[in-house]
Amino acid sequence: MFEFQWIYFLVLLPLPILMRRLFKSVQSSQQAALKLPDISVFQEDAISVPGRSKKIIKILMILAWLAVVIAVARPIWVGDPISLSQSARNIMMAVDLSGSMEQRDFRVGGANVSRLAATKKVATDFILRRENDRLGLILFGDNAYVQVPLTLDRHSIVRLLDEAVLGLAGERTAIGNAIALAVKRTIEKPDEKHVLVLMTDGAATAGVDVAEATRLAADAKLKIYTVGIGSVSRGGFMSRRNDLDEPALKAIAEQTNGVYFRARNTKEFEDIYAKLDELEPVTEEEQWWRPRKDLFHWPLTVSLFLLMIAYLIKLRANHG
Repeated sequence: MFEFQWIYFLVLLPLPILMRRLFKSVQSSQQAALKLPDISVFQEDAISVPGRSKKIIKILMILAWLAVVIAVARPIWVGDPISLSQSARNIMMAVDLSGSMEQRDFRVGGANVSRLAATKKVATDFILRRENDRLGLILFGDNAYVQVPLTLDRHSIVRLLDEAVLGLAGERTAIGNAIALAVKRTIEKPDEKHVLVLMTDGAATAGVDVAEATRLAADAKLKIYTVGIGSVSRGGFMSRRNDLDEPALKAIAEQTNGVYFRARNTKEFEDIYAKLDELEPVTEEEQWWRPRKDLFHWPLTVSLFLLMIAYLIKLRANHG
């Protein structure tokens, strides 16, 4: 759609006519207090060119003036509305780096890998799909640390997650600290939706009380999805060094309106992230933007072109 940004400048269109009449009135007045010796330049007779060329020059000058005024009025082309959708969701991912995550009971690409390696692989795919979400990364062991604050830079999160190593945060499992740290981030932005994906293969053996941290999360409306990591032995018991506290993880999810998932293998892990996409649909605040393109340079160019033609016609007539 075409429109003028400074449309009020169009009132200048009749200015040459008004000036011409004013100068004629001043010249013909016998009581004029001021003489304008050069007033003749505004008269048609001042153009010492043949009649036909004079009319052409006059038309060109009028058109040039119209083009100048149009340029000053700042014409713009406004395009069709474009939807700019922004997600209001913040996802913190808490990854367990305790010693038990070294167990190699997952298979990726036909090879046995550690629980941490499987977590990194599947979490990376999930992170790279979150184009409109702000994501953050918490690492926990003896304590919890914000490795990456909430950001739209998905590739930085993937890189720092890949650099995380076992024992970086200690050998024990401070689940309560990870939850409390996520609650702190939630409180900083209370008007936005927050989600914590907590991934661990053990029970809380360090840090603040999990029940108290969960209560704080529920009060802050932080929704927590818990993921229990680790395979089960043929005898039906957990693998060596796996003391996964499933009841506690289920309670955390239930009290915060989240869901508990069990990841025994890579396929289940991948299914969990697919389910998270369904359980946590992107909530968007629809915004609209209309692209604008300046057009003033076109009438300005036309004006200069017309003035140049008028000058050349006059120059040729005088030397013809």
